[in-house]
Amino acid sequence: MEALRVQSLAEKGEMSVPSHYVQPPESRPQRENPNPKPISNVKAIPLIDLSNPRTNLLEELRKACKEWGAFHVINHRVPVGLLDDMRRVGRTFFEERTMEEKLRYSCDSGSAASEGYGSRMLVASNDTVLDWRDYFDHHTLPLSRRDPSRWPDSPADYRKVVTAYSDHMKALAQELLGLVSESLGLTCQSIENVVGDFYQNITISYYPPCPQPELTLGLQSHSDMGAITLLIQDDVGGLEVFNNGEWVTVNPMSDAICVILADQTEIVSNGEYRSAQHRAVTNARRARLSVATFHDPAKTRQISPAFNPPKYRPVIYGDYVSSWYTKGPEGKRNLDALLY
Repeated sequence: MEALRVQSLAEKGEMSVPSHYVQPPESRPQRENPNPKPISNVKAIPLIDLSNPRTNLLEELRKACKEWGAFHVINHRVPVGLLDDMRRVGRTFFEERTMEEKLRYSCDSGSAASEGYGSRMLVASNDTVLDWRDYFDHHTLPLSRRDPSRWPDSPADYRKVVTAYSDHMKALAQELLGLVSESLGLTCQSIENVVGDFYQNITISYYPPCPQPELTLGLQSHSDMGAITLLIQDDVGGLEVFNNGEWVTVNPMSDAICVILADQTEIVSNGEYRSAQHRAVTNARRARLSVATFHDPAKTRQISPAFNPPKYRPVIYGDYVSSWYTKGPEGKRNLDALLY
């Protein structure tokens, strides 16, 4: 049976959230447990200007990747108008289409991460607490996976915007992985050669207002599976990154793109760089929207460290994905399981 969409739950106006959305006390964003981990609004992820001189740029990247695994980039050459358009078409789908219209694009609830409109990412056998989120997942690269007829046709420019956004994100991901490679002392193409052709997914996430945001998460704590994720938020904000024992709010910047290193890049760097553990919180008053563009290896690729002695066992990416979707992310436990 198709799961109820979170937006439908929110629109019912209930004063409490259903039990399967309630996080255990230790995972709640505003904790009631006696030893809460703080949330910092003072610290901020690094901001990197891609137009800086290359020597400075590589040093800034190295520090950001080593200490955070997440950073904002500006002067990224992606038209700011395209970022705005992507947020606009996403919000239009979620807020101006009827539920009947949206359900025409439902993803396959029987398989993990299928393309389309859904609420639950993990396999049905996983009994983890559900996220307070709906999403639309687009399969955009390689081109053999890209079928715009599976995407909404309203507003009229929806498919055109997603296609243009996909191409710009691919170019930026390639540029960034090249810079990350160089900052490790590797050749520019090193990480991309390990990853191979990008399998790119664009996921628009919609987080409806939540009557009990202190009990729920829009997206549970995790690190991304693939190589590199590029994310934009609206002005509501809700993304948090875990750093040195505390959750740090990633304040929205309308013209910046948030870069999140993912697990396969941590493996290639042999742990020198970290994939960023992150989550999304909800709020009681406003819906939030974000757009994450994932760049992953093909499932047949073997990923292993580029340095000796290796700290991680080699892994076939498809096996890694299966583990992630079956066990659930729970922080970085899937990556930690590969440590020697």
